[in-house]
Order: sequence, then C-alpha cells, then structure tokens
Amino acid sequence: MTKASERKVMRVLAGETVFPPPVWLMRQAGRYLPEYRETRSRAKGFLDLCYTPDLAVEVTLQPIRRFGFDAAILFSDILVIPDALDRNVRFVEGTGPLMDPISADAIASLDASGMHAHLASVYETVRRLRSELPSETTLLGFCGAPWTVATYMIAGRGTPDQAPARLFAMQHPEAFMKLLDLLAEISADYLIAQIDAGADAVQIFDSWAGVLGERDFSRFAIGPVKRMVETIRKERPGVPIIGFAKGAGAMLNSYRSSTGVDCVGLDWTVPSAQAREIQKEGAVQGNLDPLLMVAGGAALDQGVDEVLETLGHGPLVFNLGHGITPQADPENVTRLLNRVRGAGQR
Repeated sequence: MTKASERKVMRVLAGETVFPPPVWLMRQAGRYLPEYRETRSRAKGFLDLCYTPDLAVEVTLQPIRRFGFDAAILFSDILVIPDALDRNVRFVEGTGPLMDPISADAIASLDASGMHAHLASVYETVRRLRSELPSETTLLGFCGAPWTVATYMIAGRGTPDQAPARLFAMQHPEAFMKLLDLLAEISADYLIAQIDAGADAVQIFDSWAGVLGERDFSRFAIGPVKRMVETIRKERPGVPIIGFAKGAGAMLNSYRSSTGVDCVGLDWTVPSAQAREIQKEGAVQGNLDPLLMVAGGAALDQGVDEVLETLGHGPLVFNLGHGITPQADPENVTRLLNRVRGAGQR
C-alpha cells in the first residue's frame, strides 16, 4: 500500500524532482473517450452525471483504467458552486452552461447555508474514488477560482472576453467584491470537504485570469485565491494546492508567492525561460499544447520532448496547458504517456 506522501504526484508537489515526471491530463475524463460517451448517455443531463456517484466514479476511473495516469481528478464542474447557490444552472447541448445572470442587488441575498447538503453526492464520489483507485494514484479535488466562477454568474454564460463581469466590477465595485469574498469563503470550504472525503491535493482553476489587467489581476485573481489558500492551510495544513491561472502571462511570475499555492499550473503559451524561472521556486504543472493531442505524430513527440527538456530537470507534473479537447485521439494519449515514461531510457 502506497502512502499518500509516496505517490509520485505528491512527491513533486512537495518540491521533489521525479524523472520521468508523473502525468495526468486536465479533462482526462471526457468526450474524447468512447466509454465516457457511453456513460454520459445514461445520465439525464450533465449535472446529473456530476451528482450521481455511480456515474461520476465510473467516468473518473475510466482514464485511469485505460491509461494508468498518476493522478485522477474528481469528475465534476466548477459551476456546481453557483448551482448550490440556486442560480438555475443548466447545460444546453451545443450552447454550453447557462444560468440566471445575477444583479448587484441579488448578491447580498445569496444563501450558501445549504451548500454542503447540495454537494453531498460530490463528497460521496470523492470517498468512493479514494477507496477504488490504485493506492499509488493521487486523487485531486478541484474548484473554480472566485473570479472565473463570478464571470459566469454575472453574464449567465461564457463569453469571449468576460466583458460583462469586468464592466460589472467597474460599475458595482462593492457588490462585486462581496461576490468574490463569498465565493472565496465557500470555495475554500468546498475544497476542505473534498479533502476530508479523501482528496490528496486540490486544484483551483482560474480559467479566465488572462483577461485581467495588472490591477484587476491583483484584486480579482490573486486576492481571493490567497484567502482560499490561507483558509485551507489553517484548517488542513500540509495538503498541496495547485493554482492554474490560465493566460496570466508575466503576472504568473509572482503567482506562487502572492497566493501561497504549492504548484503553479502553466498554460502552453508560457515561454520556456519564464517557465524555468517559475520552477526555481517550486513545482510546476503543464504545459503541452492541447492541440498536439489532435495532431499526434512527430509534432506530438517534439512537443513532449520540449516540455521535458525545459522542465524535466526540476519538480514537474507533466500535463497539458489546458484541458484535452473532444477531438483528441485516445491513441495520442497512449503515445504521449509512452514518450514521457520512456524519456529516462533515451
């Protein structure tokens, strides 16, 4: 039986260099897998898939069975938090997630008292996963960062540049900060509950951090995540936290020291020199271009080799720079794994 601290991903998150590095892929359970599509067809809808432990456990385990990744990440969605806040979240085929846009006045009346009851099935999924996963596999919990979740709550949907949320923050600064504060508080509680259910480590996804200017990045991306990290550190010391601020560019250099996360997720646009600088301070995760999982062949091999050459000499969790897309070929995932795991023999 492998102890939690001995799992490869956990060793890297603690700052150790492991070569070849451990591997998992964001969105590794998803539409590119035929077994996922079959399981998805049995759910009444996407949220039903997230909230039904039998189905959520199954789709989380599918990529572990097929590929033997070093980590499994809970199958859920960042929008279960606004769903728990009664924002009428729904997923429409061909459109994506929708919810009732929130007004400045409505923010004051948000009620999170029923959150844990609403998300009890998610915690049950985590408990079952820890008991069913191989002992050497790290189990990751996750949530959306307050800024990213807020963008959906304000616009009621995803938008190309999150202009509705940015404009809302300009016009209703007090209400907007109240929303971020609430989301930071309940998201930290949500991650603590996942940890208590069996998650070894957690990841905070700030998928829309890249649309923020320097001042707003500090207030809307750094500040809330810092508060979350401080809460989790106080309540569950020693549990690693991964922060993924996609598209943050030069502002990513200080992200670890500013937020307190243990590991910095890197998207595929982060230059090699910057990635190495960030890695000097501790573990990093990333940062292969997800499109290479569609291209395959020599392009994929070259991309894998470049990540290993850039970051393989320090603490690295090999991953994509964002989630794997539905168009990806599962055979290319096998090719990636073989390339990474065979690196020590080349």
